[in-house]
Amino acid sequence: MIFILLLSFSTVESQNCEYTFSGLVEDFHDKSPIIGATVFIKNQNKYAVTNSEGKFSIPNVCSGNSTIEVSHVACEPQTFELNVSSNIFKIIDLEHHEEELKEIHIKGATGLKTKTAQETLLKTKTLEKFSGGSLGDAIKSISGVSSINTGNNIVKPVINGLNGSRVLISFNNVRLHDQEWGVEHAPNIDVNAAQSISVIKGANALQYGGDAIGGVVIINPTKSSIEKDTLYGKSIISQQTNGRLFSVMTSLNKSYQSGWYVNGQASFKRAGDFEAANYNLTNTGINQKAFTINTGYRKFEKGFEAFYSYLSNEIGILSASHFGNVSDLVTAIESDKPSIIRDFSYDINNPKQDVTHQLLKTNFYKRFKGFGMLSLQYDYQVNHRLEFDRRIGDNANLQAVDLKLKTHSFKTDLKLDSNLDRIYKVGIHGFYENNFSDPITKVRRLIPDYDRFNFGVYSIANFKFDTFMFSGGLRYDVEHINAKKFYQQSRWYNLNYQDDFSDIIIDPDVSGSQLLTNPKFTYHNISASLGLTYNVNRQNTFTVNYGLANRAPNPSELFSDGLHHSAARIELGDLRIKTETSNRFSASYKFNNEKLNLGVETFYNHIKDFIYIEPSGQETTNRGAFPVWSYKQVNAQLFGIDTDIQYEINNNFSVSNKSSLLKGRDLSGNRPLLDIPPFKTTTSLVFKKENWNHFFASIESEFNARQNEYPNNNFNVFLPTLNESVLVDISTPPPAYHLLNFSSGFEFKLSKVHLNVNVFVDNVLNESYRNYLNRLRFFADDLGRNFKIQLKINY
Repeated sequence: MIFILLLSFSTVESQNCEYTFSGLVEDFHDKSPIIGATVFIKNQNKYAVTNSEGKFSIPNVCSGNSTIEVSHVACEPQTFELNVSSNIFKIIDLEHHEEELKEIHIKGATGLKTKTAQETLLKTKTLEKFSGGSLGDAIKSISGVSSINTGNNIVKPVINGLNGSRVLISFNNVRLHDQEWGVEHAPNIDVNAAQSISVIKGANALQYGGDAIGGVVIINPTKSSIEKDTLYGKSIISQQTNGRLFSVMTSLNKSYQSGWYVNGQASFKRAGDFEAANYNLTNTGINQKAFTINTGYRKFEKGFEAFYSYLSNEIGILSASHFGNVSDLVTAIESDKPSIIRDFSYDINNPKQDVTHQLLKTNFYKRFKGFGMLSLQYDYQVNHRLEFDRRIGDNANLQAVDLKLKTHSFKTDLKLDSNLDRIYKVGIHGFYENNFSDPITKVRRLIPDYDRFNFGVYSIANFKFDTFMFSGGLRYDVEHINAKKFYQQSRWYNLNYQDDFSDIIIDPDVSGSQLLTNPKFTYHNISASLGLTYNVNRQNTFTVNYGLANRAPNPSELFSDGLHHSAARIELGDLRIKTETSNRFSASYKFNNEKLNLGVETFYNHIKDFIYIEPSGQETTNRGAFPVWSYKQVNAQLFGIDTDIQYEINNNFSVSNKSSLLKGRDLSGNRPLLDIPPFKTTTSLVFKKENWNHFFASIESEFNARQNEYPNNNFNVFLPTLNESVLVDISTPPPAYHLLNFSSGFEFKLSKVHLNVNVFVDNVLNESYRNYLNRLRFFADDLGRNFKIQLKINY
């Protein structure tokens, strides 16, 4: 014992404690000194505080390994090991804005994507209500956002009257490429994969694309933001009466203090025939399977991500909506009920869609001290769309449409944020897209094979002043399309292509009286945005915005040529279609206090060479006579107002209202535009009692007016069976309707598990109605009463 004590004493005495540890603590972004930071040597119990220059000095430091901890009230603490063998001077970088960045990140990488645009954020709690629904169902709860439907399972977002290729969808910072040109092509996104969704009205998010004339939908999946060892997850189970739908979703998140993480999510949804108020909607079931997996390494200074998602959708199309010829169309429209009504079944028969979408993404980012952040990304998508018609004979189960779209994309973004009051962002984006239309269908291909190339550069600046924020952006895109397409010689001459496009013919005499052509088009597009937000005080905010967007025509608008089976019409593109140009002006006012939240948004959008499709004649095929719809261009305008009001009556009761009024007009023809949503207003009364296990109950009143302004696209067809010409009324809108919806729920805490039980009743009064923007309104009513129960478990 004496020997050990003497040895210990000797060791301590021999240790040199005459060194000095000094240094500078500075901000990582702008290299400014951090005043009042504490530098602590843990195993020697010595510390110092930085002075007005961010400097510190600790004398009498002993030699050997020491643990240094640096902290500041507005920073994440930093700990590192230091081997002392001489006097040391060290520069220590802290993220002085770490708490601010963490708040933005946790609430949904989650925060707003813009500061001066008309943007609405849907958070996790709202999205969970639509676990058994679709992306379109979720975002149409926003004022000014509606949907164009093909039944109740194919729901396509409409933002201020615009849809399709004019609405850009970004999923985990990847632009979605999934044959979005079709009205009956729903976005291939599982809403359960979203932690939050931002909807930006107009083309004011240039980093995502310059052709978003309608707006941008940004879907943010779950991100790991907790740098500690933890495991958590949730499950949502839903069951509903209408369609006897069952859905389940489970997600798990695992993160490590080292910065590594892995998370995944999987969902399954199945439903049979849905019901209108008075009859079954035969063959309207759905079978959906989806999952995502995400892994990577995340620290403030650098990180990377690998992400994969898979979605498979088998969707039945109302049997009564498909027919053999225009005679059947007339009969179906004139009938009050669908021509085919059968007993409930989970079977999904023809006509139907079978779509799979896969996405693979890799991303790397690196922050540079006193400069900014650089990110590099590559992604690959495969979209395979099969559409099955009601065919007979040997081809009964053969698809009528078989399209495979493959897309390679890359992007490089540089964000300069050393001064948070002056943030700049520049980027380079590009993609290569290949579409293959498989001739296995044994029918004339509606969309040909093509290659599509896009290259874009953008620059955005954001300036923050005392009471207002200003943003401006500019983007340039060049797009090239190279297609191989067969034309019937009769069609070629009827369209007068022989004078303008004779140089694209590569084989003038293909069997079947066809021409093989090689159309090539290149488009140069400029987009720009300007925005100003003025904060009058903490309660009042004004925002004004201008957006310029140019959209090149999509392959459908250029090349469509044949029978579109799901629409029962012949669709004709036009090689003369030019780029659309949108000039959008908007203004917003927001008021917020403890009781009242008020938002008013207005806009005016002038679109030069607006592309639309309308009836242009009739053709007879071997299946019968069909109407011909042709793509055309006009000058158009859209303007409207959206309001959002929430008022807290007291601690338990609140009332809210969302209303949208929109007008659209064809300026060239001096007539209304087609498919413009009518006036809609939704009012909700909510009761909450937090000490009753977070109980809530809500009654919602939804009124949809009749669309009284619409173009007359009716046409006459000759019916041999009647030996006369008959008017086909496809224009007259359905009458107005009013729906009542109810919801209620509780939350229970069981040990470390939180359990939520929610009940919903849609269309409480079981009203019969038809939505103007539902393509199947000609053949059947919309959904009747629906009871739904949802169980959510957080663990």
